[in-house]
Amino acid sequence: MQLIRGFHNLARHHALKNGCVLSIGNFDGVHCGHQNILSRLCDKALELNLPSVVMLFEPQPREFFAKICENPTPCKVPARLMRLRDKLAALANEGVDYVLCVRFNQAFASLSPDAFIEDLLVKQLNVRYLSVGDDFHFGANRAGNFETLRNAGLKYRFAVEDSHTLSFAAQRVSSSLIREALQRDDLALAEQLLGRPYSIRGRVAHGNKLGRTIGFPTANIMLNRLVTPIQGVYAVQIRTASGLFNGIANVGNRPTINGTKPLLEVHIFDFNQTIYGEAIEVIFRHKIRNEVKFPNFEALKQQIEQDYQQAVRFFEELANEIK
Repeated sequence: MQLIRGFHNLARHHALKNGCVLSIGNFDGVHCGHQNILSRLCDKALELNLPSVVMLFEPQPREFFAKICENPTPCKVPARLMRLRDKLAALANEGVDYVLCVRFNQAFASLSPDAFIEDLLVKQLNVRYLSVGDDFHFGANRAGNFETLRNAGLKYRFAVEDSHTLSFAAQRVSSSLIREALQRDDLALAEQLLGRPYSIRGRVAHGNKLGRTIGFPTANIMLNRLVTPIQGVYAVQIRTASGLFNGIANVGNRPTINGTKPLLEVHIFDFNQTIYGEAIEVIFRHKIRNEVKFPNFEALKQQIEQDYQQAVRFFEELANEIK
């Protein structure tokens, strides 16, 4: 899979000159619904002998509009299920040929629906087949919709198909539904909707090393997100270059030590390797408790010891169930 950053870089990709099959969206989480869409997109690409392209946006539109919101009440920014790097890896796994990552700014948001179709979809992408949801809106003031695209398809000779929403338990599979499941600590439902356990990937960074002083050294991942979809203490599994390990993790701002930035801290059981700078995956298996502010560091230490024992018991019970 190849990443194209912006329409201005399309010209160097000669394989797109004869046209493409395209889907547009945030694809946050690349969940089961997305996977269904991408499977059909790739099948259509094979049928037409054209490359498959996914167009997505950075920042995501709701993040952009929340940032410029003038409402005295802060506009709510949706939690991201994954960062761009992880999204690209997931899209590559689904067989997509190209990802066109478009910078979402005021100029792009101000494009009329006609300009979006004529200048971008037709002239620059030469789209031959387009798959979007029937609730898709685009262009200035979200004036463009599915019918706008259908009519444009008749004019410019490209097919437009509804991406056929996937349902689970009579509900539309969506990134929003997964966020709600994570907020309710329903990791099992989130796993079913994602098609895999919820996880966070990142590179291990140096921290303040307070964990070492109480016997719980941690691998730290900075969470450079506007909003984190989960918060609290979890029993986790950690995938490293050396294999899969059990552990315990805290996601939050660490209020007891007056932390301000969201951080993922992971204590890996029976592990003594140095992994600074290594990319790891933290897989969330069981919620232990919410993050709280303790009166002092000693109280926090006692709670961490209890959390550790609870995580150990969880994995022991899990092992027994597997047997």
